[in-house]
Amino acid sequence: MDLVSLRFFVRVVEEGTISQAAQREHIAAAAISRRIADLEDQLGTPLLRRTNKGVHPTQAGMELLYRARSILNSVQDLKSHLQGYSQGQQGHIHLLANISVISQHLPHVLADFISAHPEVQLKIEEKNSLEIVYEIEKSQADIGIYTALPHDADIESYFFRHDHLGVLVPLDHDLAQFDRLFFEQCLDYDHIILRAGTQLNYQITKIAMEANRSVPVRAEIDSYEAMCLLVNAGMGIGVLPHQSTQTFQIPNTRFVWLNDAWAQRELLIGVRRKKELSPSAKILLEFLQNNDTTYMKNI
Repeated sequence: MDLVSLRFFVRVVEEGTISQAAQREHIAAAAISRRIADLEDQLGTPLLRRTNKGVHPTQAGMELLYRARSILNSVQDLKSHLQGYSQGQQGHIHLLANISVISQHLPHVLADFISAHPEVQLKIEEKNSLEIVYEIEKSQADIGIYTALPHDADIESYFFRHDHLGVLVPLDHDLAQFDRLFFEQCLDYDHIILRAGTQLNYQITKIAMEANRSVPVRAEIDSYEAMCLLVNAGMGIGVLPHQSTQTFQIPNTRFVWLNDAWAQRELLIGVRRKKELSPSAKILLEFLQNNDTTYMKNI
């Protein structure tokens, strides 16, 4: 089984006929037919149903189609990464980060990194903290930045930042009179919360359950920016890191610090094994560790 045959097979299924696939690939239709016949011989099962109206994949053909596309995409991705070396680029880094890191710290830090290392390519994905630690364990990314939480993933972790949670409330809200409070005091009011699966959603739900209460949820959203906008509109209150309120600068709201111990969090950098990182990923890891611009002055 070779990549060219896989590409031809995918093209035939996409085009619906061998002749159209041959035209797109600039090759004789007989050559494509022979390659697909060879694939069927190797796998010991028909891959296409041939009719006078064209071809359709069998069940085995559909399975091969999905897997072949994945293989071909991976090969193209690898090719693109390696071509970077011929263009003076020194590597490609796949970075995972949760919403707190992306909304507060990552833009400025990575801008500084790229300014210092313009030859490095970055791929950045947002994931929740639990997904990050297990994807790093499986080597599905080079580096992950996440909120400290219990897990059994076999990874190495390094300190990145602290952050401190509080509750954002409308200026005319009952809680706006406070400078600091405990989260349990917030449970009588409607909340705008992050989606299930995030560390913050888990944390506030856990604290409410320990108090034999529930969190009154008005809306469940995907970003701190959406949370701030809904709070500003008077839809409810929201728990989020202090830095996020400074980033989005939402008017008509007040940030009230949370006194709970769990509201002071650690953001960590996770890698499978530091010694196994590529040279460019090691450079980024060291940059993340040494580029601390703490904002805890007002706490």
